[in-house]
Amino acid sequence: MQKTRLAVVLFNLGGPDQPSSIKPFLINLFSDPAILRVPFFVRPFLARIIAGARLKPATENYAILGGSSPLLGLTNEQARSLEAALPEFDVKCFVAMRYWQPFSAAVAREVRDWRPDEILLLPLYPQYSTTTTGSSLTAWREAAATAGLVAPVTSLCCYHADPGYITATADGVRKAYDAAMAELDGKVPLRVLFSAHGLPETIVKRGDPYQYQIERTAAATARSLAIEGLDWSVCYQSRATPQKWLDPSTEYAIEQAAHDKVAVLVVPIAFVSEHSETLVELDVEYRDLAVAKGVPGYFRAPAQNSDPAFIDSLAELVRKSLAHGPGLCSWAGGRTCPKNHKDCPHARAGQLEIAT
Repeated sequence: MQKTRLAVVLFNLGGPDQPSSIKPFLINLFSDPAILRVPFFVRPFLARIIAGARLKPATENYAILGGSSPLLGLTNEQARSLEAALPEFDVKCFVAMRYWQPFSAAVAREVRDWRPDEILLLPLYPQYSTTTTGSSLTAWREAAATAGLVAPVTSLCCYHADPGYITATADGVRKAYDAAMAELDGKVPLRVLFSAHGLPETIVKRGDPYQYQIERTAAATARSLAIEGLDWSVCYQSRATPQKWLDPSTEYAIEQAAHDKVAVLVVPIAFVSEHSETLVELDVEYRDLAVAKGVPGYFRAPAQNSDPAFIDSLAELVRKSLAHGPGLCSWAGGRTCPKNHKDCPHARAGQLEIAT
């Protein structure tokens, strides 16, 4: 029996591949109407102003990483691992980045030329936001139309509470937790900080389900750890504009840990690959803050990268999504966000909500 020829498109943010790419990467980021929500005629000018203001600190951060982001290489490794985990298909995984190469336009042409029977769009953002998955889906639809790509398409919007994903995530956190406790030797308590990339509060108030899904992921992971009396909380990092962003900030959570005299294990709950927000912001900047504030121990759980359990969870999500059929689906099939989240993609598509 001939295998289905399946193209899986992995969406991720992208990152500069050399120092000269940092400024155009930032301009692309802040030129996205999903990110910078101002009138279109203002956006190009404002994007350049913000990118210019962030260029120096961003350049310093990427210098710590050797002048470029490791994200594309790590995502390519995830793509190859996922192909190996789906032997029942004639599968090829393509990587489409949002703000730096490879862009959706080029990848859509590659997919077209490969001539798949079916296409699955798989975001490497477990939690849906209009600023991440939503933006990537919009860019892909435009690119596919321009490329003349025609094939049945299934779009997975989120998997924030998928049991396989949660189990794989909790396994990694548990290893980091046990290692931290062994180093602390029971002398001080340990608090788990689930740190997610922040969003301006206004975006959430307009109906973006991101915060709701982050909280569900953190709560499900904490339950899966099955640690009696676990001390944990959610916080948000990477504030990029002067607006009010989601609270509490990771900086505040670290300062609170210092006040409470507890060590912290920081878990990058919204990231599945290492990049500047984990390798610099968490491992350098927040570690320095913790030391300066007197936090009695600072530890960080790694991102999933190509962890076999995580890759297996993605493979199972591929199977479940394809079984759901072409169109939009979540890890549970239909809509899982409450009705007040008007920017849930299922609400926008006019699909019926399922019980949660």
